[in-house]
Amino acid sequence: MDVFGVDIGGSGIKGAPVDLKRGELTEERFKILTPQPATPDAVADTVREVVANFGWSGRPVGVTFPGVVVDGTTCTAANVAKDWVGVDAAGLLGERLDSPVTVLNDADAAGLAELHYGAARGRRGTVVVLTFGTGIGSAVFTGGKLVPNTELGHLELNGHDAETRASTRAKDEEDLSWQRWARRVQRYLAHVEKLFTPELFVIGGGVSRKAEKFLPLIEGVSAEILPAQLQNNAGIVGAAMAAGAAWPGPAAAASSAASGG
Repeated sequence: MDVFGVDIGGSGIKGAPVDLKRGELTEERFKILTPQPATPDAVADTVREVVANFGWSGRPVGVTFPGVVVDGTTCTAANVAKDWVGVDAAGLLGERLDSPVTVLNDADAAGLAELHYGAARGRRGTVVVLTFGTGIGSAVFTGGKLVPNTELGHLELNGHDAETRASTRAKDEEDLSWQRWARRVQRYLAHVEKLFTPELFVIGGGVSRKAEKFLPLIEGVSAEILPAQLQNNAGIVGAAMAAGAAWPGPAAAASSAASGG
């Protein structure tokens, strides 16, 4: 059974139905630019528009959020309006969509998808999935279990939030060459490696489509580094996985089977 996934980003909101047995989108994703300012009401309206494009109603929907999420409540808001802090996002979106909604951190969702269907499949050691985009999201796994809401993009790097120096937005805004940007990513990965000693880094986000332009330039990192296999669809797939696991019925059974549960 398909479950719908929505990925809220700082620049775009995209979604599609997902086949949880295969971890693949069943239709081409639909994307709308994130409203500015990205207030709860404005984002909720955009999410509703994305979901309505597929005629999806009354069935589970998983939604990612670019910040810390605890029990469906958004606790931080680095790249969207600060009004999100303390919002019952699951309740707001559930009411707006007239569907049961599960909300989780965007990088955690992408990490779940990569662990079960992508580049980290079968890994049991410590794995760090990093999504590079408007900011830097992170998902940390050990023994196949997620440590939620790690937010490693906010680690200090050279006196700054790492994501202000090494995100793809920083690359674009400063017009950095691939080589100069790769050097920043290298310093960031080396810092994360000192803290977590992972066996594998998975590099996700839209930039993963161009992995050949920068991954070969990264040196001095002991852990294996792989591009995300699901690329920029990982958040949508992970959101659908979370919704399928959270709500009883055929969707939950499909998610459990997909994750080996």
